[in-house]
Amino acid sequence: MKTKWFKRFGWFHIPISVAGAVVFLVAGLFCLTVFTAVDRHSHSVSDTLYGVFPFFVCTFLVVDWIGGRTSEKA
Repeated sequence: MKTKWFKRFGWFHIPISVAGAVVFLVAGLFCLTVFTAVDRHSHSVSDTLYGVFPFFVCTFLVVDWIGGRTSEKA
């Protein structure tokens, strides 16, 4: 029995279970923590964007990968 955590909505995956919501919340908290840490030492907006970009992209790719493997097929 496979449990579905996400539902595909266009390009995005929307959580439909508690496990999917936990994945989303952990990813969001990680991104918020990274943003806060990078922004604290940045001197401009571009410094912040360059600093958070690799972390955000990797996080979104992992969430997309998990969502793709645990989502309902359209």
